[in-house]
Amino acid sequence: MATVPPESALILAAILFVIGLAGVLIRRNIIFVLLSIEVMFNACGLAFVVAGWYLGQPGGQAMYFFILAAAAAEVAVALGLVLHMRQAFGTLDSDQISRMKG
Repeated sequence: MATVPPESALILAAILFVIGLAGVLIRRNIIFVLLSIEVMFNACGLAFVVAGWYLGQPGGQAMYFFILAAAAAEVAVALGLVLHMRQAFGTLDSDQISRMKG
């Protein structure tokens, strides 16, 4: 049975994190920014699981459960904020919303 080397998995996690970071910095739609943050959460979770597997400790998997809980709470709160912003401003573009603020 072939296993994936931990270096490859950590490189994948770093690539996913950079993709998420680029999405946060480049995109202006709040939905896409939230999706990019979710990608970053998953990259961190992958890094924790790989590190825990490499060290032979279950702490990485336990941290991943905390990351999943934080991501679920972030989605719940963000969905309410997005719905309110859409009703109040009529758009989800963060640049337009900041201009409307004054």
